[in-house]
Amino acid sequence: MSSDPSATPAHDPTPAPDPAPTPGPTTAGAARVETGGRLGPVDSSLTPRYAGAATFALLPRIDEVERADILVVGAPFDAGVSYRPGARFGPAHVREASRLLRPYNPAQDAEPFALAQVADAGDIAINPFDLGEAVAQVEAAARALGAGGSRLMTIGGDHTIALPLLRAVAAQHGPVAVVHFDAHLDTWDTYFGAPITHGTPFRRASEEGLLDLGACVHVGTRGPLYGRVDLDDDTRLGFQRITSDQIEQNGLAAGIRRMLDRVGDRPVYISVDIDVLDPAHAPGTGTPEAGGLTSRELLAMLRSFAGRHVVGADVVEVSPAYDHAQLTGIAASHVAYELVTVMAGARS
Repeated sequence: MSSDPSATPAHDPTPAPDPAPTPGPTTAGAARVETGGRLGPVDSSLTPRYAGAATFALLPRIDEVERADILVVGAPFDAGVSYRPGARFGPAHVREASRLLRPYNPAQDAEPFALAQVADAGDIAINPFDLGEAVAQVEAAARALGAGGSRLMTIGGDHTIALPLLRAVAAQHGPVAVVHFDAHLDTWDTYFGAPITHGTPFRRASEEGLLDLGACVHVGTRGPLYGRVDLDDDTRLGFQRITSDQIEQNGLAAGIRRMLDRVGDRPVYISVDIDVLDPAHAPGTGTPEAGGLTSRELLAMLRSFAGRHVVGADVVEVSPAYDHAQLTGIAASHVAYELVTVMAGARS
């Protein structure tokens, strides 16, 4: 080797390292759609829908907005079920399925997230072992979240949660009309001596004076009962019934007219047990019954509340362990989306 410092150095075959890539944005800082000063969902043209944390419809969290007209809140609780469990996992399942929802709702010709500030309030912390405390926790959370005027779209959870939610709504609005979409009446008295279960919320609500008894209706009921007395009790408690058979025989439009006539212009709370759908459309639920509504029929009935005074809503009884290909989660996410759209355009 030459010791001459001016000699040409030997070629080094090792390639130079590539420059470090410029870090891209993470989903934590994903751009959001903003319309009229309202913060909307993550912009899916910039961030894939499947990326990031699953808030409902990829909407902002409650801590990202100053105030919200509508709050989507999860109630992960299923200690009130009488058959198949698992609805405690419903909120996460529905949020995951809601990733595909978009800002414009063509069926209602509305942009709900531009009409109202909608945010995800996360899940209520609920005691899974003490039913009485759990009911109190749901009521307290609903009262606190609604104290500033926000209306709640609650994702359950089993149908037990309807009772504390109605207590909170009635404290603000007085007795309300209830439209209850369900295969079952949920006006039974007790199960194994227990007065508060997923089969009793509307009986307790009626007895507590939470309901406008001239304006309550079940929609989509069907299946076997314990006896004729179930229907007699249900009528005495203030409910009319529009069965799935009546919708089939008389037509969807007739069912919608009867439902809306029953409610009138009263403040109305809408409660949707996903088992109102036929198991072909919603297999992932705790107490399925054959002969239910199609998802198309249910969504059409929910859209008919546009312009009505909807003060709150829930969708319950989604049990992911029994779901297939997200059928039930997708159906429930669209139920919540249509209800949010209705509330976004409703008078407060």
